[in-house]
Amino acid sequence: MRPPSVPARRGSVGNVILAITIAEIPRVSRLVRSVVLSLREQPYVDAAVACGTRTPMIILRHILPNTVAPMLVQATYICASAMITEAILSFIGAGTPPTIPSWGNIMAEGRALWQVKPYIVFFPAAFLSVTVLAVNLLGDGLRDALDPRMAKSL
Repeated sequence: MRPPSVPARRGSVGNVILAITIAEIPRVSRLVRSVVLSLREQPYVDAAVACGTRTPMIILRHILPNTVAPMLVQATYICASAMITEAILSFIGAGTPPTIPSWGNIMAEGRALWQVKPYIVFFPAAFLSVTVLAVNLLGDGLRDALDPRMAKSL
């Protein structure tokens, strides 16, 4: 039995967004930190510092534009991961409410009919897989298009 002071937490869109956001913050923070630390050592940043450019201008002109491409690629992977996480949370009943259609909710409703009509679970799972694959392929394409080192090797 739950103590009376602890409120019951039901599945909601806000809870799903909060769970996904909290889980992704460390990954994004590590990526931004590593990109900024590597950009800080680039010769054009040293040249800007030597010319007397102020730090906010260096950040706006050199650091920020060069962090957009890796963050855009990472955003596609986070989007694919968020789709899977939301489907899992909805499937186990901790995600979006059953009144909101999602692939996890559709699979959860089809679980009772698995013996009779397994395609009720199979098709949403297949569409989720294809969508996640498409988003990941988009991220790979963006990485190839936006990475200047890849352009030199081609």
